[in-house]
Amino acid sequence: MIILQAQDLTKRFNGMTIFSKVNLSIQEKSRIALVGRNGAGKSTLVKMIIGDQSIDSGQVTTKKNLTIGYLAQDTGLDSDKGIYEEMASVFSELKKQEHQIHELEAQMGTLNPKSEAFQRVSATYDHIRADFEQHNGYGYDAEIRGVLHGFGFDQDQYNKPINELSGGQKTQLALAKLLLEKPELLILDEPTNHLDVETITWLEGYIQNYSGALLIISHDRYFLDRIVNEVYDLANGTLKHYTGNYTQYTEKKAQDISLRWKAYEKQQAEITKLQTFVDKNIVRASTTKQAQARRKQLEKMPRIEKPTSDGKTIRFAFSPSAKSGNNVLKVSDAAVGYTKVLAEPINLDIKRHQAIAIVGPNGVGKSTLLKSILGIIPFLKGSAQFGTGVDTGYYDQEQASLHPSKTVLNEVWDDHPTTPEGDIRSILGSFLFSGDDVAKMVHDLSGGEKARLLLTKLAMQHNNFLILDEPTNHLDIDSREVLEKALNQFDGTILFVSHDRYFINKVASSVVELSRTGTTLYLGDYDYYVDKKAEQLAIKHHEQEKLGTSEAAEHPVASSADKKNYQINKQAQRKTRKLSREVTDLETRLDQLTHSKTEVETKMTQPEVFNDLDKSAELQKKLEALNQQIKQTENDWEKKSLALEDLQSS
Repeated sequence: MIILQAQDLTKRFNGMTIFSKVNLSIQEKSRIALVGRNGAGKSTLVKMIIGDQSIDSGQVTTKKNLTIGYLAQDTGLDSDKGIYEEMASVFSELKKQEHQIHELEAQMGTLNPKSEAFQRVSATYDHIRADFEQHNGYGYDAEIRGVLHGFGFDQDQYNKPINELSGGQKTQLALAKLLLEKPELLILDEPTNHLDVETITWLEGYIQNYSGALLIISHDRYFLDRIVNEVYDLANGTLKHYTGNYTQYTEKKAQDISLRWKAYEKQQAEITKLQTFVDKNIVRASTTKQAQARRKQLEKMPRIEKPTSDGKTIRFAFSPSAKSGNNVLKVSDAAVGYTKVLAEPINLDIKRHQAIAIVGPNGVGKSTLLKSILGIIPFLKGSAQFGTGVDTGYYDQEQASLHPSKTVLNEVWDDHPTTPEGDIRSILGSFLFSGDDVAKMVHDLSGGEKARLLLTKLAMQHNNFLILDEPTNHLDIDSREVLEKALNQFDGTILFVSHDRYFINKVASSVVELSRTGTTLYLGDYDYYVDKKAEQLAIKHHEQEKLGTSEAAEHPVASSADKKNYQINKQAQRKTRKLSREVTDLETRLDQLTHSKTEVETKMTQPEVFNDLDKSAELQKKLEALNQQIKQTENDWEKKSLALEDLQSS
């Protein structure tokens, strides 16, 4: 059932059209991503949908009494209540019912069970209690505690006033309250901002089981891959719909662009051919009529527009001016922190050409570690030793190295005073600072513009060892992909902190987990790190179950046979999950094809089509193609389903 529909929406600012004729449809259980570049109008579109912004033309229709929850980007909860009290306010009606239940129980205790009054009170009691149970009246306390725990708020913080918390914590609580409210449509704008990887992973699991519909704006591609099965792409002033998760959307979009280019180039070749014939033959008496016919054909030909991108993309590379030695950085048994130790012992041994990602919960000292390596903050214990010929460049997520009172041009030129101004402007242009942009004051720049300016400065230093602290913060998806490509082509060494798991998968050759008890090295990307952690945890649980309480203190190592069996089980689980996803995707595909077939068949029955042989033939051809696709999809589904049944029964 459709719960919200936007039809032909148009938005203009200062006479300029931001987007036009935008259509969007949300079903009861939709899992939708809204993607597009910074400035494309994503947040504006969402605000139009919920009524916070005016609509220049078009309309939004909703199901009657639709409840919508909206979390704007970096919006914090404003309250002087304690954390638990504010969350519990969501269940105020259940609390009233709970009080009524106790009152009715007390009344029934004073009445004769055979009396009419008892029967009346008992009926009221049964009605209220049934409604109370239906809305999880006996479980809302556990629900509140579960959500607060997921966002990292422990019981000893429950009474802390919200107005005393940090901005990031207030944003987390705003999201927590929305999740507890369970609106029928939940709209989230960058929900993973201010969350560490552990919390994002918990959030993914929670909203995968969310009972309502989801519309999500996010630059977190890994998050989108795990959550959504539809993508709306806002680009070039219009909105296009794709089925599948984020990765599938990128593949389909690339295919679309490729097909559009082929169609455009084919038509251009045809136009050139026709025009050449016209030019050569229009004046010849023997071929004039043919040339005139070709000219009419050209005039009537509906032109395919040249495919265009949705704006400029930054373009740059990191190119070291000299190579370092093989040993780049060594840290042994170190400790980081300010007045107290955040993490120890810390051990790093980084070689040339490695790309090491540092992951861990917020507050464990990831950024502090980078600053200690650079000598900005002293180690509490130990030190960092750089190898021969190591030249270090640093990207600071706090952007503290930028000078607020300088212009964009001077921020770069002052570091390279002997470089001609034209060259500086050209370099800034490749990072999308052109024309009047270079005269902007740094303090007037957005977070994304400051990020691009920092990358400009870093690229111009030509270091061979890059230390990056959350480099994807503030960057849109296209810019993140350009950064990934630049780092993958970099002939040097990289150490970086990031909570962008998609980025880590693309760039990292190894992952170092930082915790209170120090560092643990994983020789793979983020997915490898997650699998290895799960494997270690499963082995630990298996050992504990096998040992029993009396032997648990001895901590014996699992046998090689146990580990082998575990590996076999793990592989089977992975295969089962993969097949399960494929079966679900095929079912979704089958639904879409069947829906398309129904639409075509409906069109074929319309008089204006039925009486038009050309239109009927075209639709018949389309119907045959759909039938073929349905047949193939059904065959694939049957094979995958049988394979899944075999795995699950074995």
